[in-house]
Amino acid sequence: MTSSPANSCVVYVANADSQDLTVFDLRTDGEMVPLGTVAIQRPAQIGRSVVLTLDPKRRFLYAGHLCGVGQSAVATFEVSRETGLPSYRGTTPLADTTSYLSTDRTGRYLFSASYAGNKVTVNAIAPDGIVGETLQIVETQPKAHCIVADPSNRFVLHTSLGGDLIYQSRFDASSGLISPNTPPMVAARAKSGPRFVIFAARGKQILVVNELDGTIDLRPFDPASGIIGAISQSASILPDRFVGKPWGADIHFRPDGAFLYASERTTSVITAFAVDPESGALARLESYPTVKQPRAFHIDPFGRHLIAAGQLSNTVACHAIDAANGELTALGEYPVGSSPTWVEVVALA
Repeated sequence: MTSSPANSCVVYVANADSQDLTVFDLRTDGEMVPLGTVAIQRPAQIGRSVVLTLDPKRRFLYAGHLCGVGQSAVATFEVSRETGLPSYRGTTPLADTTSYLSTDRTGRYLFSASYAGNKVTVNAIAPDGIVGETLQIVETQPKAHCIVADPSNRFVLHTSLGGDLIYQSRFDASSGLISPNTPPMVAARAKSGPRFVIFAARGKQILVVNELDGTIDLRPFDPASGIIGAISQSASILPDRFVGKPWGADIHFRPDGAFLYASERTTSVITAFAVDPESGALARLESYPTVKQPRAFHIDPFGRHLIAAGQLSNTVACHAIDAANGELTALGEYPVGSSPTWVEVVALA
């Protein structure tokens, strides 16, 4: 495995069926140079997603994966500060299969959402970065799909795609435990299927990408109470003249917050929105074709490139982002492992 030069980014692509990570050096011009493949663990069965998250300091990469029939685990990798290459450090069992991983804002706790198990969990993270014991298991309505801490690290939101719910919880950073807020949940639009939640830059709004109706919902969020408000805007991520069943997937801001992007798997597009700097309102720009079935994508920390993973193409595509108007321009497509389901990007100093 070769190393990555400084002043670039490293891209990690998680491949579900080959149970490995494809690693690239992302150059400033958008060229993606393969650095190698890192094995996770070959499972007893394939077909489930592998999901990734990084700790806040970008020192550790966590890969949630299937390790047996109905059994899941998280592998800890340490990220080289010089090259960005991941080194395996250990594997920890999880309480159930996982469709989403994140850490709290300190990196001391790992959150997991289990789509198949209808639950979210909290695990401790040791000072050496390795995931430790399960501290809490919280049962949810069907198809838990996301769990994230708010910017203050005092609240946690998690979704039930099957129940059309967003749970709102208090978070105790000293113990790692979550507890119901008042009220403990808010209803999403019926049959919308809330999938992933992200916070706007100021932490006073959230955006929810809905899997089943292909929309993004913008809602106010009170950072003092951790309570979500009513939907203030709903925007479609579907391309013009859409035909078929919507299948929303991933959602990310450009780091400066000026543009928002969301992927849709039925038509294999990424839709761009301009974000009003005062109100946070979305103005739809364009839907751009990308790799087949873009289950996941990510934007580099400099806001220069968007990297999308095609679950059916077994490739990733790099798109340049125009900083002035948010436009995407396809630059290149690269082979990865089988069934890529997650993308993360780290900047090297």
